[in-house]
Amino acid sequence: MLTRRHIRVKVLQSIYAFTRGEQQDIDKQEKFLLFSINQMHELYVLLLQSMVALRDHAEAHLVKSQQKFLATETEKNPSKNFIDNQLLQLLSKHDDLRRILKNKKLNYWKEDDEYIAILFNELVSKDFYTEYLSEQNPSFQRDKDFVIRLYKEVIAPNDKLYEYLEDKRLTWLDDYPIVNTVLVKMLAKVNANNIASTLIPDLYKNEEDKDFAIQLLRKVLLNDEKLTAEIDGKTPNWDKERIANLDMIILKMGIAEFLYFPSIPVRASINEYLEISKEYSTPKSSLFINGILDKIVKEFTENGKLNKIGRGLR
Repeated sequence: MLTRRHIRVKVLQSIYAFTRGEQQDIDKQEKFLLFSINQMHELYVLLLQSMVALRDHAEAHLVKSQQKFLATETEKNPSKNFIDNQLLQLLSKHDDLRRILKNKKLNYWKEDDEYIAILFNELVSKDFYTEYLSEQNPSFQRDKDFVIRLYKEVIAPNDKLYEYLEDKRLTWLDDYPIVNTVLVKMLAKVNANNIASTLIPDLYKNEEDKDFAIQLLRKVLLNDEKLTAEIDGKTPNWDKERIANLDMIILKMGIAEFLYFPSIPVRASINEYLEISKEYSTPKSSLFINGILDKIVKEFTENGKLNKIGRGLR
């Protein structure tokens, strides 16, 4: 589920929290990092369930409409395309999804169903929803395309939902864009044959990625003075006190990868941190960070400090 960039972002957030805290305990910060990453998985499951909850809400709404004393013809004989959506049916019956929701006690949409009502009201106002309901016997692919559009245009950008998730768990605020991307990619790949194994991916691709998260955090925090010294003198127009806190952390993380992660290519590290800086730091940060990291790589190469092996050489 998580890419190395996602992991780097979570480590960046954790180091930032550590530097702002009064009590600096590395062991506790490591536990917080892993806890924060695990919460991303719960957010992913909760957002998956939001689509099932929307489908259930639509069914309840349909039943009420049919029972009206002066129901219209459309209300008496409504389209059931959304309720019978084949992908949503599979989601509602997915054993792992139901098990995780139960074990983690993520029954939020039953307790706070007003947010599902908000999403449903927005959905019914969309032209693509009306068009979908008018179709005859949509295929599985058509059902899937509709669900993806529902998620991208109704659920993901909804401000009320965003505020609700922020109130539930503060760490979800930064996780939301990442989880949205992962979820949409999963929906694009899933089908009736692979949904059992594809719907809920493992949090980490492998144990190496989990170890990378822990080691990157610890290498930066335990070698803070050394990493700061490597930056000193490389910024002639900037005192280190004037460098944005996030930029300093990004630089230290990049240098830590040069020094302590021999299998990670230098260019891969630089590219990753440039992209992260564009999203999480100031507009000019990426140019600044690129210049400093390039200087340090040249210096490390000349001094023989750049310890890279295997694929890290490329």
